[in-house]
Amino acid sequence: MAGAESVSVEIAGESRPEHVTGKWFSVPELRLRDHRFIVPLDYSKTSPKITVFAREIVAVGKEEQAMPYLLYLQGGPGFEGPRPSEASGWIQRACEEFRVILLDQRGTGLSTPLTSSSMLQFKSAKDLADYLVHFRADNIVKDAEFIRVRLVPNADPWTILGQSFGGFCALTYLSFAPEGLKQVLITGGIPPIGKTCTADNVYEVGFEQVARQNEKYYQRFPEDIEIVREIVKYLVESEGGGVPLPSGGILTPKGLQTLGLSGLGSSTGFERLHYMLERVWDPILVTGAPKRISQFFLNAFESWHSFDTNPLYALLHEAIYCEGASSGWSAHRLRDKYEYKFDAMKAVKESRPVLFTGEMIFPWMFDEIHALKPFKAAADLLAKKEDWPPLYDVPRLQNNKVPVAAAVYYEDMYVNFKLVTETASQISGIRLWVTNEFMHSGLRDAGRQIIDHLLGMINGKKPLF
Repeated sequence: MAGAESVSVEIAGESRPEHVTGKWFSVPELRLRDHRFIVPLDYSKTSPKITVFAREIVAVGKEEQAMPYLLYLQGGPGFEGPRPSEASGWIQRACEEFRVILLDQRGTGLSTPLTSSSMLQFKSAKDLADYLVHFRADNIVKDAEFIRVRLVPNADPWTILGQSFGGFCALTYLSFAPEGLKQVLITGGIPPIGKTCTADNVYEVGFEQVARQNEKYYQRFPEDIEIVREIVKYLVESEGGGVPLPSGGILTPKGLQTLGLSGLGSSTGFERLHYMLERVWDPILVTGAPKRISQFFLNAFESWHSFDTNPLYALLHEAIYCEGASSGWSAHRLRDKYEYKFDAMKAVKESRPVLFTGEMIFPWMFDEIHALKPFKAAADLLAKKEDWPPLYDVPRLQNNKVPVAAAVYYEDMYVNFKLVTETASQISGIRLWVTNEFMHSGLRDAGRQIIDHLLGMINGKKPLF
């Protein structure tokens, strides 16, 4: 089932096919097979090659059935596609009428992964930064088009589903390769557009929104107000202003506050954060033994963020908003404006709740998180880079002809509702489903319902109103 004849490319003096298809294998109610593509690192010139991996999924018995294709674009940046172990959620629903393609976006999963170990191969911070500029939405879309014309029969257009950052990629796709798209579904992922770098816009509203999420959290779990203040005091009084983490980093009050990144924005985040905090202290087994943060808590803290396995998230987080201008460590700069709310020690002294931060990457994280330390200089170069290529074509979006349906979560902490509606007003033909029934994790929590609703909007089952 190929849209183009197979050809070979030369890598390190060895001839290799540019597309290799694996054999079918099974998980309950699904059949899967792997595809590996050899693509240019830089499509604009002769450049080194990288591998991009995609997994094809169909319902059992539909392996040879002619079906339309749906490409899934994962949230992130810097996270691989799902690894299904059974037919469930949105994948089960999509497989009722599509041949689903799960893409490991370049640099993730099995797509020449950029990990905390593999990136150590670069000889300088500049070499690494120059490499990383090729791992944003513009090249993810070029990879998708490379795959489509080789995988889809007759190189027909396909449907795409973009979750979170995957929705950002969907707008880049609509901007630069709409001919490859039949229809677009977006869940929690419409970016701000139209300015050289929109990161400041994101964090300007982001800090206020995170503050509101903190209020909700402490209303749910008021006993955690004192627990968090107690942790902050303990960390400040510890040698070096924090305690060592198992991997070699250090947990400081600012680091503690980053638990809000995952804890405040997903459907079960409040509960997970609370259950983590309730086990923060070791029990005192011997009279006179000093108070100590538990190994359970320190391990849980490190596994909370996945920076050791997915460092691209930290390195490219602000770069995904940049076109022709630098981010200049936007979240760090804007935090100064809101420091009266987010200063942990000041909150302790004034007997106020210590506020967690949200989806924000700060330069000091490259000092305190062991997996990120080797990449501090590269991260700084990326934050200062000004000549980022465009990610969106606003006039083209204003004249869009591809059907688009988007689930917009009214209280989404990661993708601000006001910014979403401003962007949506510039996309011709888009239909929004605005709901406060779900949080940013809606596709994971109620995938079948959400995909069914969006497909109904696209296909006319949900009338315009």
